[in-house]
Amino acid sequence: MLAIIHHKDYRKYDLGEDHPLIGDKPERTVQFFKERSIFSHVDLFTPRRATEEEISNVHDKDYIQLVKTLSQTGGMLALDTPAPKGIYEIAALACGGSILAAEKLYEDYDYSMNTLGGFHHASARSSSGFCFFNDIAIAIEHIRDKRRIKRFLIIDLDVHHANGTQDIYYSDPSVLNISFHQDGRTLYPGSGFIHEIGEGEGKGFTVNMPFLPGTGNDSYFYAFEELVPFFIKEFKPEMVIYQSGVDTHNSDPLAQINLTLPFYFIIAREIKNLVDKSCKRLAILLGGGYNSLSSIKAYYNIAAAIVDKEQIMEGEIKDPNLEETKRRVRELKKILRPYWNFKR
Repeated sequence: MLAIIHHKDYRKYDLGEDHPLIGDKPERTVQFFKERSIFSHVDLFTPRRATEEEISNVHDKDYIQLVKTLSQTGGMLALDTPAPKGIYEIAALACGGSILAAEKLYEDYDYSMNTLGGFHHASARSSSGFCFFNDIAIAIEHIRDKRRIKRFLIIDLDVHHANGTQDIYYSDPSVLNISFHQDGRTLYPGSGFIHEIGEGEGKGFTVNMPFLPGTGNDSYFYAFEELVPFFIKEFKPEMVIYQSGVDTHNSDPLAQINLTLPFYFIIAREIKNLVDKSCKRLAILLGGGYNSLSSIKAYYNIAAAIVDKEQIMEGEIKDPNLEETKRRVRELKKILRPYWNFKR
């Protein structure tokens, strides 16, 4: 059974008329789900705001105060991230949604979905990239404290590198953070290269797979099958968080990856099958996507895969980068081999 977490106030996470992140997408996603009868297969829940104490399990108190101040006055958190009045409360609500999504996995739900989440550019003391608080890490730390879970796996397929999540867990071997993203030489935030694998005790527990602009389904499927099932088998996570940004779609205006709608259905089904065979706890956070209509259809395909409904189809786009992707996967395995027992 799938638990969907949504709040009508999610629409207030809106960074302005001229900004790529507009607030109506979560509500429009829920409406699209209703029109397509997804809600006959799920239960819907309303989140509370994360408390300041829960947020401070991840973020520095001075940084939290900065967001609170900007939330009162308005202003700019970063060059690309306006801070409208009231943003603290809405960002805290999104974090509460991801906490609730994680909690539902201990209440007879194998799968959960937060319709506003995946704010992976927020690190402990700073942020940009339209993010204020890292709901992924806040949910992990909540569950770590309440449920005594020891191993978390993050599968982050947003087109932008998960730099904030990486910063938070770079030396933590209890969180295996896998990020697939467009090459940082060609896209914000300019990081996520294959040699970035963690530090100290966390060395080997950060996995970055960058893709060239123009990459399509074939490369993503290849890299996923070569890496993710292996890590799930070897790491044995007790919870999986899927940051399901869909700004990898070919129509997205902020990036240059050429995935199509069937990709999101197939990859969500594969993640579901892998989780079913391992920890049976999957939290899905609906991350970035800046062509609203395509994003909503991609989110639908993810949900459809979880509840066994038919997907929305779209024509294939030729992938010119499969051989380069194979080379990068080989190089990544070579770098990680001192820490993981790859057979090939």
